[in-house]
Amino acid sequence: MPRYVIQRTFPNGLNIIPNENGAKALASIIACNAEHGVTWVHSYVTRDKSRTFCVYDAPNPDAIRNCAVANGLPVDNITEVRVLDPYFYF
Repeated sequence: MPRYVIQRTFPNGLNIIPNENGAKALASIIACNAEHGVTWVHSYVTRDKSRTFCVYDAPNPDAIRNCAVANGLPVDNITEVRVLDPYFYF
C-alpha cells in the first residue's frame, strides 16, 4: 500500500481537546477512513498548531481527498513517500 504525507493548514489552529469528545472526534475520523481503505498512521503538528503533516497509507490520493471531505479536513498537498533509512547504508 502506498504511503503519503498530507500537508494541512488550520488558520485558526488545530485544537483537539484531550478528553472524551476529542477521542470521539478522532475515532470518527479513523472509522470514516477505514471505509475507504485509508489508514492514518500519525501526524506532526507545528508548535503554533496551524499546520499538520500527516502520514497515511492509502490506495491513492483520491481516497485521501474523499476522506478529507467526509471528515471536514483541509488538504493542501499530498505527496507519495518512501522510507529512507540512513543506517541501511552502514
